[in-house]
Amino acid sequence: MRTQLRLVARPGTLPEIHASGGLSARRTGPRAVHLIGTAATPLGGDELDIVIVVAPGAELVVRSVAATLALPGAATPQSCGRWQLEVGSGGVLDFDPEPMIVAGGARHHTVTTIRLDSGARLRMRERVQIGRAGEDGGIWRGDLIADVDDTPLLRHRLALGADTAADDALSAPRALESELVYPGECAAATTGLTQTRLPLAAGGSLFTRTGALLGVSGVEHAEPRR
Repeated sequence: MRTQLRLVARPGTLPEIHASGGLSARRTGPRAVHLIGTAATPLGGDELDIVIVVAPGAELVVRSVAATLALPGAATPQSCGRWQLEVGSGGVLDFDPEPMIVAGGARHHTVTTIRLDSGARLRMRERVQIGRAGEDGGIWRGDLIADVDDTPLLRHRLALGADTAADDALSAPRALESELVYPGECAAATTGLTQTRLPLAAGGSLFTRTGALLGVSGVEHAEPRR
């Protein structure tokens, strides 16, 4: 299945929603939308293309009504999601959907591309869990590419699942929480065995936490500075 979703926020109007395939959205406030599944996706072989555009001076809050479940298909276990986020100058995007659950035997690859204009503000949170209760063998990979104008902000890749830690699969992390905030002050890096918040050279910060299960991280989430 091919799923396409485009959200556009402009000042003074309700967000626009254009959707086809297994994912849509509903307006839940003058500047808020919730993503909703309209069919089982992603299954192996499915492709998701999601574009979120926040025009200069607009604000948009994006949430979802439920977790997303990636399942293997009859012909292939591989599915992919391409997310494109664009925020104009003076625009604000707060993106925090429910987690992605990668079922046993499924492989899901996410590529997120972010384009920010100078003066844009962003908080993007991503959560991933490998396997449901009693399951093993799911694999997830996420690529995150972010730029501010023509300046690279971040190039980041993480992977979870049995094949990503062949030396010690039993202790490999099965859950990830990641949060990108721009701009925002992060005076110094905060690191630990399972979580870290790092300042970015072009501004903002990246928080990551890994573990066996998703849960409360103990870290207060940052907000895009107004």
